[in-house]
Amino acid sequence: MKKWATILLSLAPLGLLGFGLGQELRFIVVTHGQAADPFWSVVKNGVDQAAKEMGVRVEYRAPQTFDMVRMAQLIDAATAAKPNGLVVSIPDATALGPAIQRAVRAGIPVISINSGADVFKRLGVLIHVGQEEYIAGKAAGERMKAAGVKTAVCVNHEVGNVGLDQRCKGFTDGLGGKVEILAVKQDFTEARNAIANYLQRNPNVEAILTLGPVGAEPALQALRQTGRLGKVRFATFDLSAAVLEALVNKQMDFAVDQQQYLQGYLPIVFLTLYNRYGLLPANDIILTGPGFVTPENARQVIDLTKKGIR
Repeated sequence: MKKWATILLSLAPLGLLGFGLGQELRFIVVTHGQAADPFWSVVKNGVDQAAKEMGVRVEYRAPQTFDMVRMAQLIDAATAAKPNGLVVSIPDATALGPAIQRAVRAGIPVISINSGADVFKRLGVLIHVGQEEYIAGKAAGERMKAAGVKTAVCVNHEVGNVGLDQRCKGFTDGLGGKVEILAVKQDFTEARNAIANYLQRNPNVEAILTLGPVGAEPALQALRQTGRLGKVRFATFDLSAAVLEALVNKQMDFAVDQQQYLQGYLPIVFLTLYNRYGLLPANDIILTGPGFVTPENARQVIDLTKKGIR
């Protein structure tokens, strides 16, 4: 990532970035996460900043809920609009693959972000920007194992998202112990109650891994409600204000940070350079994570969240 940042910065003084050479470029971003979501709002911030710096127009679209049928329709609608490039997340290749391939056959350059690292090549997508979810989950499991954990629960707030399944699988393999999967809904109260009920039924569970703030924030409240906060090791994927506060207060062990700002920012830069100059990175997977935020470095990250970057 540092090498690419150096290359992009070196182009700026030459007047090659941000001047909208030739035709005005227009890109469409279609993800499974809404821009109002704490995680996806940071992705959109990256999209918006890159659009401003590159001098291009970008539209961000997403279904109102995790709805693969609706998302496929949004991808088809984007294809029909004939943009100069398309950015998509791929949480379900079976459901979204045909729509993505229709965009590719229409001659639209496509870059995937966040989810889809294992399938993007066969769909004709140029580059994937994100983290490899299994590897990130395995790293989380290894950290828990090093802390002495042998039994854990992986809380899945978005059943059907293959990337989240990979996180749980990697976590299980990294821990090498017993891991149960607890499926919860994205409604805060329902998720909190489901996690609290699980903790009451399973008093010997030693750790919880949630797969995003949508699961982490209800889990925090469930741990408080059951008197288990600080007694059960607790980690999550991705960041939010509540997650960072819990880290600062040492109520969580760590958060897996995939630097989602880059997932919004980099594809717009890449599509701009590809349209203008035919340039693409040599690597077709650009890894943005995993990184780890801990109680020791959480305050530094908080400063960046205030700027909408983390």
